[in-house]
Amino acid sequence: MKTHCVFAVALLGAALSCGAALAMAQSTADTAKQDTTKAYDKTKDATKDAAHATSKDTKKVYDKTKSGTEKAYDKTKDATKDAAHSTAKGTEKAYDKTKGGTEKAFDKTKDATKDAAHSTAKGTEKAYDKTKDVTKGAVDGAKDGAKKPE
Repeated sequence: MKTHCVFAVALLGAALSCGAALAMAQSTADTAKQDTTKAYDKTKDATKDAAHATSKDTKKVYDKTKSGTEKAYDKTKDATKDAAHSTAKGTEKAYDKTKGGTEKAFDKTKDATKDAAHSTAKGTEKAYDKTKDVTKGAVDGAKDGAKKPE
């Protein structure tokens, strides 16, 4: 019986020793699981923070781009209006100057044409008078020469 008892004690001692080792192994496994969970949570939080920061920065860039585009549109619109207005004014000025120059040229041409017509009429009249006088003289001379001598 003594042998039997020693065997039971040894078996009980081995069970207690193994139980402590199993308990320690379980504790180490729990710690590893907790570390993995903590790492997962930290990674998850960091990913959320990065996504939030990216989203926030994207919104800022979008807003600035939108604002810049609107400013450029407004400036282009105003510049186009100014250019159209300036072109209209310039065209109107050019029209007025051309019209004035054309009227002056017309008046000068009209006056010069009148003067030329008047001078031509005077010259023609003088040439007619001279031709008439010369012709009359020639006719008179021919008549005198054609008379019979007395």
